[in-house]
Formats: sequence, structure tokens, C-alpha cells
Amino acid sequence: MTRKNQFWKGMLLGALAGGAVSLFDQHTRTVMTENVKKVSGKISYIVRNPGEVTDSIKGTALRVKNTVEQVSEDVAYIIEKVDELRELTPKVTESVKEVKDTVTKLGEEDLELFEEKDYTKER
Repeated sequence: MTRKNQFWKGMLLGALAGGAVSLFDQHTRTVMTENVKKVSGKISYIVRNPGEVTDSIKGTALRVKNTVEQVSEDVAYIIEKVDELRELTPKVTESVKEVKDTVTKLGEEDLELFEEKDYTKER
């Protein structure tokens, strides 16, 4: 158990040492100073206005909830339409086959009539 504690202690010390070494660079120090100022400003605003932050979070949560509900309704509608198409497709296929058979049959009957008629007598 003491090995585990030493490991995490070493990790923390290494991270601190790495952070300190990286601050030798002027650009890194400038960026870190700006970031710390931004974060501290946001934290102090949250501490001074907790109700406003809470209301903002509640509003965002409500918008997310409404969006999820709308998407769920849209998905349910699409699923319903897909199911209707699945039921309708075999009926349409059968109707198309019937029409094709009827047209084919009519075409064959017309061909038979054409072949039976003697066109040589009409001239």
C-alpha cells in the first residue's frame, strides 16, 4: 500500500516539476497568466451570482430535454412511416404484377386477333 502512495506522490511531484520547468518560456507564462485570469474571473462571477448560473444551467437542461423529446417524436414518426411502407410494398408489388399480367394478356390477345385477320382480302 505504501508503494501506491509513493507512486501517486511521485506523479504529483513530477507534474509540478514539469509545470514549473515549462514556465521558463516567456510565451507559456503569458498564456498561463491570461488563462488563470479568465478562470479566476469566471469562478468569482459564479461565487457572486450562483442563482443566475443555476438558472442558466436549468434553462440549458430544459432546452436539451425539449430537443431530445422532439428528436424522439421525429424518430417515432419515421419508424411509423417505414413500417407503413413495409406493409404497403408487397401490396404495390402484387398490383404491379397484376397490371403487367393484364397488359401482357391484352397484348397477346391483340396479337392473336392481328394474326387471325386476313389482310390480303382487303386490298
